[in-house]
Amino acid sequence: MRHSELRALSIQNLEERVSAERLAYQKMKLAHRVTPMDRPSMLTEKRREVALLMTILEEKRREESLNSDDKE
Repeated sequence: MRHSELRALSIQNLEERVSAERLAYQKMKLAHRVTPMDRPSMLTEKRREVALLMTILEEKRREESLNSDDKE
């Protein structure tokens, strides 16, 4: 997905996506230890994808907390 599409997701969807991608990354890592992958760079790509999702999630959480603070 593109950055703009990810930013359009809700916090709950992002949390679900982060947990799913983390699990997929852990499975890939384990599989790579047992049998080396043809493209180990896929691990790096997946790790970066998880990091991007977590960054966007944190940005949304901060934005939400700032908006709730402004209303008070």
